[in-house]
Amino acid sequence: MLTGIGALSVAAAGAVPVASQLLGQASDSRQPTSTSTSTPSATSTAPPPAARVVVIGDSLSTGLGTSPDMAWPNLVRNDTSGGKHPLAIVDAAVNGSGYVSQGDGGSTFLSQVDGSVQKTTQMVLVFGSENDMGADGSQLKQAVAKTLAEISAKAPGATIVVVGPPSYTNTPEPARLQVRDEDRDAATEAGAVFVDPIQEQWIMGHAEQLIGPDGDHPSADGQHYLQDAMEKVILANLRE
Repeated sequence: MLTGIGALSVAAAGAVPVASQLLGQASDSRQPTSTSTSTPSATSTAPPPAARVVVIGDSLSTGLGTSPDMAWPNLVRNDTSGGKHPLAIVDAAVNGSGYVSQGDGGSTFLSQVDGSVQKTTQMVLVFGSENDMGADGSQLKQAVAKTLAEISAKAPGATIVVVGPPSYTNTPEPARLQVRDEDRDAATEAGAVFVDPIQEQWIMGHAEQLIGPDGDHPSADGQHYLQDAMEKVILANLRE
């Protein structure tokens, strides 16, 4: 159980980072940049405004096990800065939290929403949580529904993306699957996008590389893996 949620070392010249290899793609952000010093033309357009994204979650999103700077939301923010689709990410995640589970300071996903989501928020991504394993199924589904309803009330125009809890093995526990199922059902009823790391086999088969010594929280490689996965999810669902 997560009691609290959470850089990739520079690869040798020409090598593809571990996280990108495991996702079957290279990360453009870590490729050599052009050394061209050409002067921008007078007709160059201003960079697009950054999309406002709030991340709600547990210690998988706080950098626990590495550092806050290495948390995947910060990596996504840095990776997209100055690009075609810059993301202004607010990481509201708190260690130990869930829809039902209370984390540090009594935090739940609902209280994170209340403290961070605004009318101008364009996307809210809720990630997790295995901290809810063992909660009553109907109570969990109601808590998910209430959290998503609060997001819609505070940011009516925002896209809501619900990412279920991941499993580090291909035989997830029944309690973990129950959390995934309740999250999915509530998200579907609310009209939110649901992403299933278990079905998509995130991390599975690569836990030795992507999970730190505590067996629960991402290593530096794991944070970069989540960065690549989440950045793809965010950009695919962000409204123009």
